[in-house]
Amino acid sequence: MSRVEKILKDVLCGTSDANISFIALCQLLKRLSFKERTKGSHHIFTRDNVEEIINIQSKGSKAKPYQVKQVRGIILKYKMEV
Repeated sequence: MSRVEKILKDVLCGTSDANISFIALCQLLKRLSFKERTKGSHHIFTRDNVEEIINIQSKGSKAKPYQVKQVRGIILKYKMEV
């Protein structure tokens, strides 16, 4: 299992939202074909055929738990795979 697949599993599991690395979450989104742009501390991810815009920020070295939950919802809604 690759590192990105492990992060995807952790995000979809939903039991460790507070322990997801910010950098790993960014790598996962890029692997899922999202395009990233940065505006200050905000990392904004968009993808064709996905109406939602994902805006994430770090909390130290971790991603914010509510933003991990939002990412999980989008992955499930659009049935995305790595």
